[in-house]
Amino acid sequence: MPYKRYELPAFPCKADMWDELKSSNRPLIIYGMGNGADKLIERLKKYGLEPSDIFASDGFVRGHSFHGMRVKSFSEICELYDDFIILVSFATKREEVIGLIKEYSDRYDVYIPDMPIAKEEYFDRELYNQHYEEIAEAYNTLSDEYSRSLYCAVLHYKLTGRIEYLLPLCSDTEEIYRMLPEEKIEGYIDVGAYNGDTVKEALKYLSNLKYITAVEPDRKNFKRLEKTVQKEGIEACLENAAAWCEDTDGSFSSSGNRNSTAVATASHEHTSELVKFRKIDSIAKHRVDLLKYDVEGAEYEALVGSEQTITKNKPCLLVSLYHRSEDIYALINYLRAKYRDYDFYLRRTLCIPAWELNLIMLPRGEKKK
Repeated sequence: MPYKRYELPAFPCKADMWDELKSSNRPLIIYGMGNGADKLIERLKKYGLEPSDIFASDGFVRGHSFHGMRVKSFSEICELYDDFIILVSFATKREEVIGLIKEYSDRYDVYIPDMPIAKEEYFDRELYNQHYEEIAEAYNTLSDEYSRSLYCAVLHYKLTGRIEYLLPLCSDTEEIYRMLPEEKIEGYIDVGAYNGDTVKEALKYLSNLKYITAVEPDRKNFKRLEKTVQKEGIEACLENAAAWCEDTDGSFSSSGNRNSTAVATASHEHTSELVKFRKIDSIAKHRVDLLKYDVEGAEYEALVGSEQTITKNKPCLLVSLYHRSEDIYALINYLRAKYRDYDFYLRRTLCIPAWELNLIMLPRGEKKK
């Protein structure tokens, strides 16, 4: 099917969304609350900016305050301000919410800041200019024009914060699985299995699965994973551990959701606990044809701890590229240098901001036509 093609943003990049916000005199209105809004307010301080107000979706307006501001409805915001900028502070996959944000962007000036899930380094013009050669190298590694266009669209989004770059070039889950050589995949390791939802996905789309290992460090999520496996009536090796580059014990930031990370963070939504850190090379006991990594910012360490397994089995890889700002180029370049006999593809499911961006590595010649 036809798709919109994008090129790499101009280099050097002379202005990004943060420069535009700094040069504007209009009120900055935050849409949404929670940890994302906390991070956004802290980021604005770097540029000497403060939000003028905050609003939430109608069902979340209950007269409470956030950072000293009463949370208003959008209709109240429209009554108070003639001209303003909306800053979206949360992530969503819900099509109705994304549609609402699109409606706002058709009528108002809307930015969706790209805020990293792990670490605090933002993808801004300074990072783009500093790492441009590495970014271009990663771009040239990608094996098809669609992947290269998607890569560029995500970069444009990161620099501009505009929704127009997030809506095209999205795939559904089935399309991604159709890229894999399904008939050859018997062994699967799910690294960052959450509550078992991706184990269920694999069972749905990969009919020849015989061996499953699922790794999940968060204790609450692990209990849900156990229930999912039991409900599905399948045999699987379950590891309550964080994937890492060595076998050790470490601190883990637990939240009971997808944002649990192997690096403890100072957030009211997370509590730190001690967990086992394991190399995939120490865990893998069976044939491995597919490895999936979604480990909230520890992808590099998990991949380093998988080198023997990847070299021995030459599996397909699904690697999340959106948890840290540098992942979009650093992980691709690391993997290209390490494994020369693979093809590299990017696919992304619909989400705001530019999350759910996945690198798909297939042994050369395995991509389905």
